[in-house]
Amino acid sequence: MFGSPMEIALVVGAAVLLFGADKLPKLARSLGNAKKEFVVGQAEADVAAERAREEARKQADEKSASTTTTTTTTP
Repeated sequence: MFGSPMEIALVVGAAVLLFGADKLPKLARSLGNAKKEFVVGQAEADVAAERAREEARKQADEKSASTTTTTTTTP
């Protein structure tokens, strides 16, 4: 993300000037909590998507099986 330690120092210095030294720990904590919530939400969405895919596969297999059965039993 950043190329050199000088750039990181400039960003940290600008953050201290903008927010103040006493607000930075609160800001970092809030960002950490937001990231954690995002990761949890993403995992929940992945589980829901996988369930939906499995259900769609199951329905497609049932439809395919019923179509195959119908066509093979009809003379």
